[in-house]
Amino acid sequence: MADYTVIRYVLAGDVAEITLDRPDTLNSLNAAMRSELKHAVERAQAEKARAILLTGEGRSFCSGQDLGETETGIPDVERTLREEYEPMAHAILDCELPVVCAVNGAAAGAGASLALLADIVIAGHTSQFVIAFARIGLMPDVALTYFLPRQVGLARAMGMAMTTEPVDGQRAADWGLIWKSVPDDALMQQARALTGALAKGPTRSFALIRKSMRAGLDNDLAAQLAVESKGQGEAAGTRDFLEGTTAFLEKRMPSFEGR
Repeated sequence: MADYTVIRYVLAGDVAEITLDRPDTLNSLNAAMRSELKHAVERAQAEKARAILLTGEGRSFCSGQDLGETETGIPDVERTLREEYEPMAHAILDCELPVVCAVNGAAAGAGASLALLADIVIAGHTSQFVIAFARIGLMPDVALTYFLPRQVGLARAMGMAMTTEPVDGQRAADWGLIWKSVPDDALMQQARALTGALAKGPTRSFALIRKSMRAGLDNDLAAQLAVESKGQGEAAGTRDFLEGTTAFLEKRMPSFEGR
C-alpha cells in the first residue's frame, strides 16, 4: 500500500508526516483512509522513523465519518468500528513512536476521536473540537468515552457530547483536552519543530512513558508502582540512559539514538 490514495506519507529524516488528504470532504474518514492510516503508522515504525506527525490537508483536520460512504440502507456501524476503526486506533495507541497531532480547522466526530488518540495534540487557536455524534442520533466512539472524561472531567465531557457545542483550540488547551494552542499561521511550524525535537530524544523512554501513563488510567497504586519499577528497569538498560547520564556529568547536550 505504498501508493496511498487518500493520505500522504512523507518520511523526512526521522519524522514520518502523515496527512489526511481528502480536502474536498474536509478529510472525512472512509474505509480507504482508515486502512491507509493504519498502514502508514505501521510503515513509519518499519522504516525506523522516530516520531510521527499527523495532520490534515486544507481547512479542516477531519470532519469525522464519511456519511456518504453507505448510500443505501442502514450501515453496519458495529462491524465498521470493530473491523476498521479499532485496528486504526490500536495502530496509533500501540505503536512505539511518539505521535503528535496538529489540528487545523475542525476535528469533529470521529475526527476528534482520531486527534485525541495522539500522545501530544497541538491546535490552532481557531480550530474546533466538536463531539458531534448526537447530531445524527449516535454516541461518541473510537475511545472518546474513555479518554474524554479523563481529560476534561465528566461534567465537561457530558456537555461536549450532549450539546455538541464546538470547543476552540484555546479553550481545549485551557481545559486540558490538548497540550497547546498556537496561532493558526504558526501551527505547522511549531508542530514540525515539536515532532522533530521528539525524534531526536530518547524514544525508548518515550515508548515507556506512553505505555505507563495509559496503564495508570486504570491501575490502582500498587499495580502502577509495579509498572514503574519494571519500566524504569528497562529504561535503565538502554544506551540512551547511559548517554544521558554521561552527558549530564560532562555538562554537554546528550545525543540520543533511541536504543
